[in-house]
Amino acid sequence: MKFTKLAVLAASVAVAAGLAGCGGSSSSGSASSAASSVSGKITASGSSALFPLAKDAAAKFKEKNPKVSITLNAGGSGTGLKQVSEGSVDIGNSDVFAESKLPADKAKELVDHKVCVITMAPVVNKDVAATVKSLTKSQLQDIFTAKVTNWNEVGGPNEPIVLVTRPATSGTRALFTQFALDGKEEASNKALETDDSGTLMQSIVQNKGAIGYVALSYLVNNQDVAAVAIDGVAPTLENTYSGKYPVWGYEHMYTKGEPKGAAKSFLDYIMSPEYGALMEQQGYGMTSKMKVSRNQ
Repeated sequence: MKFTKLAVLAASVAVAAGLAGCGGSSSSGSASSAASSVSGKITASGSSALFPLAKDAAAKFKEKNPKVSITLNAGGSGTGLKQVSEGSVDIGNSDVFAESKLPADKAKELVDHKVCVITMAPVVNKDVAATVKSLTKSQLQDIFTAKVTNWNEVGGPNEPIVLVTRPATSGTRALFTQFALDGKEEASNKALETDDSGTLMQSIVQNKGAIGYVALSYLVNNQDVAAVAIDGVAPTLENTYSGKYPVWGYEHMYTKGEPKGAAKSFLDYIMSPEYGALMEQQGYGMTSKMKVSRNQ
């Protein structure tokens, strides 16, 4: 996937119109059968890390069920959880457990559907990548807390470190803070702060010495930025499955109460073996392959 396509993908937060045009070409018997049984409207919002997978799954679900209308928006995990809690969307997509973003009474009203596993990778401008292939977790923490401000302090070129950060509402930030920074507060660079992963990657490309972090799914076939290993362990699905790579989490699709109708059918599809086989091609992990688990 080329960078320009990634930027367009992440920037296109409202995709209802695009999805409405999908699926009319399917003529298989199974598609016809599904189309006759599933109809209605589905709305979802939240995690930008999950957005590419949600969009792909929605398009393929639409091919089988052309009578279904699906509207997807990104905007961050906090936004998705707030909106599904309020009832303004059917599904709230989140990189983190609802309890970390909502009051306990509100979180208890939601049903968690763990649709896949997401790996978060530190990524740098290519001028840095020429000499910085791996960072220790301690070095990574010093960089993102602004204790280290020049790349030459960690074996890189003599140039300032430029942080490309995410807002406090970001589920991606929450996950990275917990498992990469061990809870340490990330320094904020308001000039380059965004929860749009496509925009974040563009900022890393355009700013010499830049570093940020994105979901592994945004790095599939990407040559514009470079991922950095942590303690010598590369951010790959294999290392995530084994538990060797530490910065990963579940991708959640929350509903307020048990899902019904078209929303239930869509969730059943995205969590099915049929679609699960397509997840890894996009850089997402299957929960069934994890050798370790997490409760928070």
